Amino acid sequence: MKKKTLGNKLFSYFLIILIGVILIFPIVWMFCAAFKTNEEIFGSTGLLPKAWTSAGLQAWMAENEGGSFGQYFVHLFHNFAESWLGTGRNSYATFFWNSFKLVIPTVILTLVSSTLVAYGFARFNFPGKKLLFGILIGTLMLPNAVVIIPRYAMYANWGWVDTYMPFYVPAALAAAPFFVYMLIQFMRGLPRDLDESAYIDGCSTLRTLVQILLPLMVPALFSAGLFQFMWTYNDYFNSLVFINSATKYTVSLGLRLSLDGESVVNWGKMMAASCIAVLPLIILFFAAQKYFVEGIATTGMKG
Repeated sequence: MKKKTLGNKLFSYFLIILIGVILIFPIVWMFCAAFKTNEEIFGSTGLLPKAWTSAGLQAWMAENEGGSFGQYFVHLFHNFAESWLGTGRNSYATFFWNSFKLVIPTVILTLVSSTLVAYGFARFNFPGKKLLFGILIGTLMLPNAVVIIPRYAMYANWGWVDTYMPFYVPAALAAAPFFVYMLIQFMRGLPRDLDESAYIDGCSTLRTLVQILLPLMVPALFSAGLFQFMWTYNDYFNSLVFINSATKYTVSLGLRLSLDGESVVNWGKMMAASCIAVLPLIILFFAAQKYFVEGIATTGMKG
């Protein structure tokens, strides 16, 4: 029995490692390609760039007589330095600043509005509750392609095109049914005795939400915030439709602008820009991994 259990564990670990390698390989390849030339990217199947090898160092030293190792190190990362400059007057500092101006308020507004709506559905009974909840779930089935034209026409009439209002206002009005449903399911798992005890102590409904339920909802809020951050940060289609000025472009649009701005594409430079663009998501995910996994695991459980 013990041998069988050990064999199952080893197989499980092997399968997990294999899936992990498959999933992380594109990111590793992208990082390695950032140190390659176009000829090496398309003419070689090797993962590691030649610049990392001793032969690459010797070749560079031969071409640059008197060059120091520090200069060689700078040469290795020249794609990253050039990609950061962006195109024209817009560097990636501008693109990152625009992305954070768009993403952070959108995440905050989404969490606030979705929490309030979820609190109403999860804790209160009111006329038309089932109908409204059915409509909420129904909107989950609507693809973005169906609503993008009416949304654009409406926002254009209001003068919101080429601003971030098409992202802020829907977030403030809980127009993200996935997060509302996610928080409803999490709240249903919290005992109602907590609410009743708070009411007995004289707490209002809003104070009960803020002081009693919100501290218990931290994992679910982290999960919702992380999802919204990733989806909004990576969003290319909606940003392309509603933002027209290059000075307001986000990172996703900046990557495309860099690709269009060159007659001959330096793919090593593009891979370096992609590495820079994906870095905040990787840092955020690992920083909030504990709460993210806990929020996903406990959503839908009833206590």
